[in-house]
Amino acid sequence: MYFCNANLNPIPMHVKFNKTIFAALFISSIIIIGGCVPARKYQDMVERRESCETRNTELRKINEELTTTSTELRSTRDRLLIQTDNLRRDTTEMGQEFRRLKENYNRLARTYEIILERNENLMAGKDTETSRILSRLQETQDDLNRREDELKRAAAIMQDKERNLNELNERLQRFSRELNAKEQRVNELEKIISRQDSMVKTLRQTVSNALLGFEGQGLTVQIKNGKVYVSMEESLLFASGSTNVDTRGVNAIRQLAGVLERNPDINVLIEGHTDDVPVRQGSQFRDNWDLSVMRATSIARIILQNQRVDPRRLTVAGRGEFMPLDPARTPEARRKNRRTEIILTPKLDQLFQIIDLN
Repeated sequence: MYFCNANLNPIPMHVKFNKTIFAALFISSIIIIGGCVPARKYQDMVERRESCETRNTELRKINEELTTTSTELRSTRDRLLIQTDNLRRDTTEMGQEFRRLKENYNRLARTYEIILERNENLMAGKDTETSRILSRLQETQDDLNRREDELKRAAAIMQDKERNLNELNERLQRFSRELNAKEQRVNELEKIISRQDSMVKTLRQTVSNALLGFEGQGLTVQIKNGKVYVSMEESLLFASGSTNVDTRGVNAIRQLAGVLERNPDINVLIEGHTDDVPVRQGSQFRDNWDLSVMRATSIARIILQNQRVDPRRLTVAGRGEFMPLDPARTPEARRKNRRTEIILTPKLDQLFQIIDLN
Protein backbone atom coordinates (compact mmCIF):
# COMPACT_ATOMS: atom_id res chain seq x y z
CA MET A 1 0.00 0.00 0.00
CA TYR A 2 1.24 3.52 -0.85
CA PHE A 3 0.58 7.22 -0.25
CA CYS A 4 -1.57 9.21 -2.62
CA ASN A 5 -1.91 13.01 -2.59
CA ALA A 6 -4.01 15.41 -4.63
CA ASN A 7 -2.89 15.92 -8.25
CA LEU A 8 -0.12 18.53 -8.26
CA ASN A 9 0.24 20.20 -11.67
CA PRO A 10 3.18 22.55 -12.28
CA ILE A 11 2.48 26.24 -12.29
CA PRO A 12 4.73 29.21 -13.19
CA MET A 13 6.96 30.53 -10.42
CA HIS A 14 5.77 34.13 -10.90
CA VAL A 15 2.21 33.29 -9.83
CA LYS A 16 1.56 34.80 -6.41
CA PHE A 17 -0.41 32.40 -4.20
CA ASN A 18 -3.18 33.49 -1.91
CA LYS A 19 -1.64 33.59 1.51
CA THR A 20 -4.52 31.85 3.22
CA ILE A 21 -4.62 29.03 0.69
CA PHE A 22 -0.85 28.74 1.01
CA ALA A 23 -1.18 28.24 4.76
CA ALA A 24 -3.93 25.69 4.35
CA LEU A 25 -1.92 23.77 1.79
CA PHE A 26 1.03 23.66 4.15
CA ILE A 27 -1.02 21.50 6.48
CA SER A 28 -1.69 18.82 3.91
CA SER A 29 2.02 17.94 3.76
CA ILE A 30 2.66 17.34 7.48
CA ILE A 31 3.16 13.58 7.55
CA ILE A 32 6.25 12.74 9.52
CA ILE A 33 7.27 9.12 8.91
CA GLY A 34 10.67 7.73 8.09
CA GLY A 35 11.31 5.08 5.50
CA CYS A 36 8.98 2.49 4.02
CA VAL A 37 6.48 1.11 6.58
CA PRO A 38 4.16 -1.93 6.85
CA ALA A 39 0.53 -1.80 5.79
CA ARG A 40 -0.81 -1.30 9.32
CA LYS A 41 1.41 1.72 9.96
CA TYR A 42 0.67 3.00 6.49
CA GLN A 43 -3.05 3.00 7.37
CA ASP A 44 -2.21 5.12 10.42
CA MET A 45 -0.27 7.45 8.16
CA VAL A 46 -3.23 7.73 5.79
CA GLU A 47 -5.54 8.61 8.69
CA ARG A 48 -3.10 11.23 9.91
CA ARG A 49 -2.81 12.61 6.39
CA GLU A 50 -6.64 12.82 6.18
CA SER A 51 -6.63 14.59 9.55
CA CYS A 52 -4.17 17.14 8.13
CA GLU A 53 -6.39 17.65 5.09
CA THR A 54 -9.32 18.25 7.45
CA ARG A 55 -7.20 20.81 9.33
CA ASN A 56 -6.44 22.34 5.92
CA THR A 57 -10.18 22.85 5.30
CA GLU A 58 -10.65 24.21 8.83
CA LEU A 59 -7.86 26.71 8.24
CA ARG A 60 -9.52 28.07 5.13
CA LYS A 61 -12.85 28.29 6.98
CA ILE A 62 -11.24 30.02 9.96
CA ASN A 63 -9.58 32.60 7.75
CA GLU A 64 -12.84 33.22 5.83
CA GLU A 65 -14.86 33.39 9.07
CA LEU A 66 -12.39 35.82 10.63
CA THR A 67 -12.57 38.09 7.58
CA THR A 68 -16.40 37.87 7.46
CA THR A 69 -16.72 38.44 11.23
CA SER A 70 -14.37 41.42 11.01
CA THR A 71 -16.55 42.97 8.29
CA GLU A 72 -19.75 42.26 10.24
CA LEU A 73 -18.31 43.74 13.43
CA ARG A 74 -17.27 46.91 11.58
CA SER A 75 -20.81 47.20 10.17
CA THR A 76 -22.35 46.62 13.61
CA ARG A 77 -20.00 49.16 15.18
CA ASP A 78 -20.96 51.80 12.58
CA ARG A 79 -24.66 51.08 13.12
CA LEU A 80 -24.25 51.34 16.91
CA LEU A 81 -22.40 54.66 16.52
CA ILE A 82 -25.33 56.02 14.51
CA GLN A 83 -27.80 54.78 17.15
CA THR A 84 -25.62 56.31 19.88
CA ASP A 85 -25.62 59.70 18.15
CA ASN A 86 -29.41 59.52 17.72
CA LEU A 87 -29.85 58.69 21.42
CA ARG A 88 -27.60 61.56 22.42
CA ARG A 89 -29.70 63.95 20.33
CA ASP A 90 -32.93 62.48 21.79
CA THR A 91 -31.51 62.79 25.31
CA THR A 92 -30.55 66.43 24.70
CA GLU A 93 -34.02 67.22 23.35
CA MET A 94 -35.70 65.41 26.25
CA GLY A 95 -33.52 67.33 28.70
CA GLN A 96 -34.59 70.62 27.12
CA GLU A 97 -38.24 69.54 27.23
CA PHE A 98 -37.82 68.45 30.85
CA ARG A 99 -36.39 71.83 31.82
CA ARG A 100 -39.21 73.63 29.94
CA LEU A 101 -41.86 71.58 31.73
CA LYS A 102 -40.14 72.16 35.05
CA GLU A 103 -40.15 75.94 34.46
CA ASN A 104 -43.87 75.79 33.57
CA TYR A 105 -44.50 73.74 36.67
CA ASN A 106 -42.66 76.25 38.87
CA ARG A 107 -44.50 79.13 37.19
CA LEU A 108 -47.87 77.46 37.77
CA ALA A 109 -46.90 76.68 41.35
CA ARG A 110 -46.18 80.36 41.94
CA THR A 111 -49.46 81.31 40.23
CA TYR A 112 -51.27 78.82 42.43
CA GLU A 113 -49.72 80.33 45.55
CA ILE A 114 -50.70 83.84 44.38
CA ILE A 115 -54.26 82.78 43.65
CA LEU A 116 -54.47 80.96 46.95
CA GLU A 117 -53.31 84.10 48.71
CA ARG A 118 -55.81 86.21 46.82
CA ASN A 119 -58.53 83.72 47.59
CA GLU A 120 -57.81 84.03 51.24
CA ASN A 121 -58.02 87.83 50.93
CA LEU A 122 -61.31 87.66 49.04
CA MET A 123 -63.02 85.07 51.19
CA ALA A 124 -64.84 87.88 52.87
CA GLY A 125 -65.75 89.46 49.50
CA LYS A 126 -68.57 88.83 47.10
CA ASP A 127 -69.78 85.26 46.54
CA THR A 128 -69.63 85.62 42.75
CA GLU A 129 -66.05 86.77 42.78
CA THR A 130 -65.21 84.05 45.24
CA SER A 131 -66.77 81.37 43.02
CA ARG A 132 -64.90 82.67 40.00
CA ILE A 133 -61.61 82.64 41.84
CA LEU A 134 -62.30 79.16 43.23
CA SER A 135 -63.12 77.91 39.74
CA ARG A 136 -59.93 79.44 38.37
CA LEU A 137 -58.03 77.98 41.28
CA GLN A 138 -59.41 74.51 40.54
CA GLU A 139 -58.52 74.88 36.86
CA THR A 140 -55.03 75.93 37.79
CA GLN A 141 -54.78 73.00 40.17
CA ASP A 142 -55.92 70.58 37.46
CA ASP A 143 -53.52 72.12 34.95
CA LEU A 144 -50.76 71.90 37.52
CA ASN A 145 -51.50 68.21 38.13
CA ARG A 146 -51.52 67.56 34.38
CA ARG A 147 -48.22 69.35 33.97
CA GLU A 148 -46.78 67.37 36.88
CA ASP A 149 -47.85 64.10 35.21
CA GLU A 150 -46.25 65.20 31.95
CA LEU A 151 -43.09 66.08 33.84
CA LYS A 152 -42.99 62.60 35.44
CA ARG A 153 -43.53 60.91 32.08
CA ALA A 154 -40.81 63.03 30.49
CA ALA A 155 -38.44 62.15 33.33
CA ALA A 156 -39.22 58.42 32.90
CA ILE A 157 -38.66 58.61 29.13
CA MET A 158 -35.39 60.43 29.64
CA GLN A 159 -34.23 57.74 32.09
CA ASP A 160 -35.09 55.05 29.53
CA LYS A 161 -33.14 56.93 26.87
CA GLU A 162 -30.13 57.24 29.16
CA ARG A 163 -30.30 53.53 30.04
CA ASN A 164 -30.49 52.59 26.34
CA LEU A 165 -27.58 54.91 25.62
CA ASN A 166 -25.48 53.22 28.30
CA GLU A 167 -26.37 49.75 26.98
CA LEU A 168 -25.45 50.77 23.45
CA ASN A 169 -22.15 52.19 24.65
CA GLU A 170 -21.36 48.90 26.42
CA ARG A 171 -22.27 46.90 23.30
CA LEU A 172 -20.17 49.22 21.15
CA GLN A 173 -17.16 48.74 23.41
CA ARG A 174 -17.65 44.96 23.44
CA PHE A 175 -17.91 44.80 19.64
CA SER A 176 -14.84 47.00 19.31
CA ARG A 177 -12.84 44.65 21.55
CA GLU A 178 -13.99 41.62 19.55
CA LEU A 179 -13.19 43.36 16.28
CA ASN A 180 -9.70 44.23 17.47
CA ALA A 181 -9.12 40.64 18.62
CA LYS A 182 -10.27 39.20 15.28
CA GLU A 183 -8.14 41.65 13.32
CA GLN A 184 -5.13 40.80 15.48
CA ARG A 185 -5.58 37.06 14.74
CA VAL A 186 -5.95 37.73 11.01
CA ASN A 187 -2.80 39.86 11.07
CA GLU A 188 -0.89 37.12 12.92
CA LEU A 189 -1.98 34.53 10.35
CA GLU A 190 -0.98 36.78 7.46
CA LYS A 191 2.44 37.47 9.02
CA ILE A 192 3.12 33.76 9.47
CA ILE A 193 1.94 32.95 5.95
CA SER A 194 4.15 35.72 4.56
CA ARG A 195 7.09 34.41 6.56
CA GLN A 196 6.48 30.87 5.30
CA ASP A 197 6.24 32.16 1.72
CA SER A 198 9.57 33.93 2.12
CA MET A 199 11.08 30.77 3.64
CA VAL A 200 9.94 28.67 0.67
CA LYS A 201 11.44 31.13 -1.83
CA THR A 202 14.72 31.19 0.08
CA LEU A 203 14.72 27.40 0.26
CA ARG A 204 14.10 27.15 -3.48
CA GLN A 205 17.07 29.44 -4.18
CA THR A 206 19.27 27.48 -1.75
CA VAL A 207 18.39 24.16 -3.40
CA SER A 208 18.92 25.62 -6.88
CA ASN A 209 22.35 26.91 -5.86
CA ALA A 210 23.30 23.52 -4.37
CA LEU A 211 22.15 21.63 -7.49
CA LEU A 212 23.26 24.21 -10.02
CA GLY A 213 25.45 21.74 -11.87
CA PHE A 214 22.54 19.33 -12.38
CA GLU A 215 19.79 21.66 -13.57
CA GLY A 216 19.08 21.19 -17.25
CA GLN A 217 20.48 17.64 -17.06
CA GLY A 218 17.29 15.92 -15.97
CA LEU A 219 16.76 17.96 -12.77
CA THR A 220 14.41 20.89 -12.17
CA VAL A 221 13.65 22.97 -9.05
CA GLN A 222 10.41 24.93 -8.77
CA ILE A 223 7.78 26.17 -6.29
CA LYS A 224 4.28 24.70 -6.42
CA ASN A 225 1.48 25.05 -3.87
CA GLY A 226 3.81 26.66 -1.32
CA LYS A 227 6.38 23.84 -1.51
CA VAL A 228 9.72 23.35 -3.25
CA TYR A 229 9.67 20.53 -5.81
CA VAL A 230 12.97 18.93 -6.85
CA SER A 231 12.13 16.73 -9.85
CA MET A 232 14.71 14.26 -11.15
CA GLU A 233 14.22 12.32 -14.36
CA GLU A 234 14.93 8.61 -14.53
CA SER A 235 17.96 9.25 -16.74
CA LEU A 236 19.67 11.14 -13.89
CA LEU A 237 19.03 8.45 -11.27
CA PHE A 238 18.27 4.94 -12.52
CA ALA A 239 18.81 2.52 -15.34
CA SER A 240 15.58 1.19 -16.87
CA GLY A 241 13.77 -1.10 -14.41
CA SER A 242 16.46 -0.63 -11.73
CA THR A 243 16.36 0.81 -8.21
CA ASN A 244 20.11 1.40 -7.97
CA VAL A 245 21.00 5.10 -8.17
CA ASP A 246 23.92 5.84 -10.49
CA THR A 247 26.87 8.03 -9.57
CA ARG A 248 25.51 11.32 -10.96
CA GLY A 249 22.24 10.83 -9.11
CA VAL A 250 24.04 9.98 -5.85
CA ASN A 251 26.06 13.20 -6.08
CA ALA A 252 22.92 15.27 -6.68
CA ILE A 253 21.10 13.64 -3.76
CA ARG A 254 24.05 14.17 -1.43
CA GLN A 255 24.13 17.86 -2.38
CA LEU A 256 20.43 18.04 -1.49
CA ALA A 257 21.07 16.19 1.81
CA GLY A 258 23.53 18.94 2.71
CA VAL A 259 20.78 21.53 2.24
CA LEU A 260 18.45 19.47 4.45
CA GLU A 261 21.14 19.24 7.12
CA ARG A 262 21.41 23.05 7.22
CA ASN A 263 17.60 23.50 7.27
CA PRO A 264 16.26 21.21 10.04
CA ASP A 265 12.76 22.76 9.91
CA ILE A 266 12.06 21.33 6.46
CA ASN A 267 10.01 18.13 6.01
CA VAL A 268 10.73 15.90 3.02
CA LEU A 269 8.35 13.80 0.91
CA ILE A 270 10.01 11.53 -1.67
CA GLU A 271 7.62 10.40 -4.43
CA GLY A 272 8.50 7.81 -7.04
CA HIS A 273 6.71 7.96 -10.44
CA THR A 274 6.76 5.56 -13.39
CA ASP A 275 5.29 5.47 -16.88
CA ASP A 276 2.29 3.32 -17.83
CA VAL A 277 4.31 0.45 -19.32
CA PRO A 278 3.76 -2.68 -17.12
CA VAL A 279 6.81 -4.29 -15.52
CA ARG A 280 8.17 -7.35 -17.29
CA GLN A 281 6.97 -10.77 -16.21
CA GLY A 282 9.42 -12.44 -13.87
CA SER A 283 10.65 -9.06 -12.61
CA GLN A 284 11.45 -8.63 -8.92
CA PHE A 285 8.73 -5.96 -8.82
CA ARG A 286 5.04 -6.85 -8.74
CA ASP A 287 3.96 -3.70 -10.56
CA ASN A 288 4.85 -0.07 -11.20
CA TRP A 289 3.72 0.92 -7.73
CA ASP A 290 6.21 -1.50 -6.24
CA LEU A 291 8.96 -0.12 -8.50
CA SER A 292 8.13 3.52 -7.68
CA VAL A 293 8.23 2.90 -3.91
CA MET A 294 11.53 1.01 -4.10
CA ARG A 295 13.10 3.85 -6.08
CA ALA A 296 11.86 6.45 -3.59
CA THR A 297 13.22 4.30 -0.75
CA SER A 298 16.64 4.07 -2.45
CA ILE A 299 16.82 7.88 -2.59
CA ALA A 300 15.76 8.16 1.07
CA ARG A 301 18.59 5.83 2.09
CA ILE A 302 21.14 7.98 0.26
CA ILE A 303 19.81 11.12 2.02
CA LEU A 304 20.08 9.35 5.39
CA GLN A 305 23.75 8.59 4.77
CA ASN A 306 24.04 12.14 6.09
CA GLN A 307 23.58 11.24 9.75
CA ARG A 308 22.58 14.79 10.68
CA VAL A 309 19.32 14.44 8.74
CA ASP A 310 16.62 13.14 11.12
CA PRO A 311 14.82 10.13 9.51
CA ARG A 312 11.58 11.34 11.07
CA ARG A 313 11.59 14.25 8.63
CA LEU A 314 11.37 11.90 5.63
CA THR A 315 8.28 10.30 4.08
CA VAL A 316 8.53 7.85 1.20
CA ALA A 317 5.65 7.31 -1.24
CA GLY A 318 5.08 5.55 -4.53
CA ARG A 319 2.75 7.00 -7.16
CA GLY A 320 3.27 4.38 -9.85
CA GLU A 321 1.93 5.54 -13.21
CA PHE A 322 -1.10 7.30 -11.73
CA MET A 323 0.13 10.93 -11.62
CA PRO A 324 1.73 11.50 -15.05
CA LEU A 325 3.07 14.87 -16.12
CA ASP A 326 1.97 14.07 -19.67
CA PRO A 327 -0.93 11.62 -20.22
CA ALA A 328 0.08 10.95 -23.81
CA ARG A 329 1.32 7.45 -24.69
CA THR A 330 4.32 8.67 -26.66
CA PRO A 331 7.97 7.85 -25.82
CA GLU A 332 8.62 11.51 -24.96
CA ALA A 333 5.62 11.67 -22.60
CA ARG A 334 6.64 8.42 -20.90
CA ARG A 335 10.20 9.71 -20.48
CA LYS A 336 8.90 12.79 -18.62
CA ASN A 337 6.62 10.66 -16.44
CA ARG A 338 9.50 8.42 -15.25
CA ARG A 339 10.77 10.65 -12.48
CA THR A 340 11.32 11.05 -8.75
CA GLU A 341 10.07 14.17 -6.97
CA ILE A 342 11.52 15.35 -3.66
CA ILE A 343 9.01 17.75 -2.09
CA LEU A 344 10.32 20.12 0.61
CA THR A 345 7.82 21.71 2.99
CA PRO A 346 8.51 24.12 5.91
CA LYS A 347 7.03 23.04 9.24
CA LEU A 348 3.79 24.77 10.21
CA ASP A 349 3.95 24.43 14.02
CA GLN A 350 3.46 28.15 14.68
CA LEU A 351 0.50 28.28 12.32
CA PHE A 352 -1.09 25.30 14.07
CA GLN A 353 -0.63 26.99 17.46
CA ILE A 354 -2.66 30.04 16.31
CA ILE A 355 -5.37 27.74 14.91
CA ASP A 356 -5.53 25.84 18.22
CA LEU A 357 -5.88 29.11 20.16
CA ASN A 358 -8.89 30.01 17.98
